Amino acid sequence: MDGRRRESAFLVYARRKRLRGPASVLHVSEVMKELADLVKSAGAVVAASHVQTVDAENPATLVGKGTIAQLKEMIGEKEANLVVFQNLLKPKQQALLEEELGVKTLDRREVILDIFAQRARTREGKLQVELAQLSFRLGRLAGGRKELSRLGGGIGTRGPGEKKLEEDRRRIRQQIRQIERELSTVRRTRSLHYQHRREVGYPVVALVGYTNAGKSTLFNRLTGADVFVADKLFATLDPTARRFRLPGGREAILVDTVGFIHDLPSELRQAFLATLEGIGEADLLLHVVDGSSDAMESNIASVESILAELSFREKPFLLAMNKRDLCLPGLPRPAGAIRISAKTGEGVPELLTAVERELCLHRPERAGSTRPD
Repeated sequence: MDGRRRESAFLVYARRKRLRGPASVLHVSEVMKELADLVKSAGAVVAASHVQTVDAENPATLVGKGTIAQLKEMIGEKEANLVVFQNLLKPKQQALLEEELGVKTLDRREVILDIFAQRARTREGKLQVELAQLSFRLGRLAGGRKELSRLGGGIGTRGPGEKKLEEDRRRIRQQIRQIERELSTVRRTRSLHYQHRREVGYPVVALVGYTNAGKSTLFNRLTGADVFVADKLFATLDPTARRFRLPGGREAILVDTVGFIHDLPSELRQAFLATLEGIGEADLLLHVVDGSSDAMESNIASVESILAELSFREKPFLLAMNKRDLCLPGLPRPAGAIRISAKTGEGVPELLTAVERELCLHRPERAGSTRPD
């Protein structure tokens, strides 16, 4: 991390006795593993973690004084210099916790924002990151944070956070409006690209799935592209589209999209909606699932929930159960799922045959597209 000592993070989850929403179907170990993966993807090491069951949320500090004292002692023992809460913290809670614990304190939203800031490569991706971070910081102005930007480096300081952000709503809103204008120009350009594809007649297949399910590996195998691949959450942020060939010799467009995650923060869902526009243009959704994950079922449910929220769930789709080479023999699979290994190529020919069949079934007039002269 720019020559500095890597941040050492202490992870905390204040778990309600009676959970509601998506978190209620997740096992605590799955929640903490995902939080640890996020922190590692952001570039820090995980020193330790602690799960505290609470009857009700403390409005001031989320957890009670006794828990804060216990956390402070454990943080000192592990020599951690960063605390990351799984819970989404209110501005005043975050400020008070940071003061009480004596170390930088973040919630998972800021970790995800930091990862996005590191991963964005295109102009559009960088604009989306800046928009998300400014929107987040605008909401923090009323919270009384001592600093909107920490100049010491590390998680939560990249992107626009590297520069001192003025604590002035008017100026931040001006920045947001400027970014939205620039994004509008980018979207118009992309809309022209989509229009050209529709005129040419290429069918469009969009890869969707939970982050780190192997979408980009499959994208590279099918298209011969060289999209960045890593065993990290949100390794691919910028939307990418390439042509690929179907078994019958026809061509189609394959679109790679940003990976989904449980309880995706609303700020990110709104700001990164543009990266999912390729889904709206798709004739077929190819849902890639990590078949080796213990959380496979909950990951599928999370992706389907977001697709439904975006009104994309009714589109034709296929389920590709990836990482076949890592799955245990006899592992059950969802109904209709095609087992593949994007890494080794196992099952990919069968998947392509299924893709072609679905395109012919749902978009026969476009499934016959060939390369134009």
